[in-house]
Amino acid sequence: MPKRLGPLHVYRFLPQTNCGKCGEKSCMAFASKLIEREVPVEKCTPLFEDPKYASRREELLKLIRPAVKEVVFGVPPHEVKIGGKDVVYRHEWTWRFQTALMIDVHDEMPEDELVKKVEFVNNFTYVRIGKKLKLDGLAIRCVSGIPEKFAKTTAAVMKASDKPFILCSYDPNALEEALVVARERKPLIYAANEKNWKEVAQLASKYKCPLVVSAPGRPEMLKSLVKSIKEHFGIDDLVLDPGTYVNSSIIDTISLFSVLRYTAIEGEDSLLGYPLLGVPAVAWLLNGKSDEEKAYLESILATSLIARYADILVMHSADIWPILPVIVWRDCVYTDPRVPPSVKPGLYEIGKPDENSPLLVTGNFALTYYLVKDDVERAKLNAWLLVIDTEGTSVQSAVAGKKFTSDKIAEAIEELKLEEKVKHKSIILPGYAARLSGELEDMLKTWRVFVGPRDSADIKKFIDKIWIPEISGGKEEE
Repeated sequence: MPKRLGPLHVYRFLPQTNCGKCGEKSCMAFASKLIEREVPVEKCTPLFEDPKYASRREELLKLIRPAVKEVVFGVPPHEVKIGGKDVVYRHEWTWRFQTALMIDVHDEMPEDELVKKVEFVNNFTYVRIGKKLKLDGLAIRCVSGIPEKFAKTTAAVMKASDKPFILCSYDPNALEEALVVARERKPLIYAANEKNWKEVAQLASKYKCPLVVSAPGRPEMLKSLVKSIKEHFGIDDLVLDPGTYVNSSIIDTISLFSVLRYTAIEGEDSLLGYPLLGVPAVAWLLNGKSDEEKAYLESILATSLIARYADILVMHSADIWPILPVIVWRDCVYTDPRVPPSVKPGLYEIGKPDENSPLLVTGNFALTYYLVKDDVERAKLNAWLLVIDTEGTSVQSAVAGKKFTSDKIAEAIEELKLEEKVKHKSIILPGYAARLSGELEDMLKTWRVFVGPRDSADIKKFIDKIWIPEISGGKEEE
């Protein structure tokens, strides 16, 4: 498949009736959105419902299949999607579907420890630039070697969490015992290797679950297993485990993951065109290291693998400090480089502002907006926040690039009828936009323009010492 399809590549396989059932005005419009991955192909219902389009549908599905196949496990609304990559480098077209982060538990854990770790995964939330960053699920390992015990632990995890999970064992009997309990939750099965691939692949086919293929350090064996499983069982929902090594071998792991992804996309090797699984939890197998050192190494390995093409990671740590850099780095890597993080321009209420509350202005770069919002909330102020469209750039950059201008502010004040919102008719510019104050005052005529602090953490001090005395004629408002 070409790295970038054009609308005409796709249009010739669509019904070409412009029926509008997909929600678009024409098949060409649908084709344009489909190649940008903005809509799923299933929205073209005639293509899937009318038998006369069957051959077109099959050709289209082959055409739009990403170089790295999309694999789904779990059930809505908690399903996890991994893979779906079309390019090696994210700046070429962005990467889809964030690396899934799974925390391991096992069937030899005491019940209270198991519950505590599951609750950690359930409740972990970190808010960054307005987004809630969370862990994706659990990896349930069979350590006991007893199928019944493994199934019992699986049932306990299912009862305690709605998160998707991986069933981890090389023993087909243990896997099947757990799958009998878990089949409705569509877990990811780990793993088929050169010794058990027939039995485990048969389970994946029987229970209709995606399957991990494992051949640590042997990419040729990995390809051979994938080929055999596809030919004998017709399974295409596969995930590859090429092996994860730690400490002095981290570079080998990163190189192996990189080679596999280059080969799949640049080399168009379909047998390697599947999501990659890494296991940073292997850091906990090191001898002579403290728990803190192991968690530190695990965190380093996890962040490295996110940057180097891992689509799913299994981690062991259940503390915030080793998880936080991983989950924040993941969010950075999977931010679309074509679209600056921004919020919708307009007027926002912080707290419960009224006609006497201060009116602040800032740009729509998401990081700027949330910093200002959080600082105003932390100061326990009720305020209006006017957000100007700066095309997702910071105030300082926007002022220099003429994207944060007096004209835009004046137009927003008029359009939003802010004279009806605040009786004091004054506005507070960010400190980095001080150069606009004179021009803006001339344009607004009856408005007063204040230059606020450069750091939004000082807004409370500015309001108390400068804005209130000025507005109230030298006396603080009660």
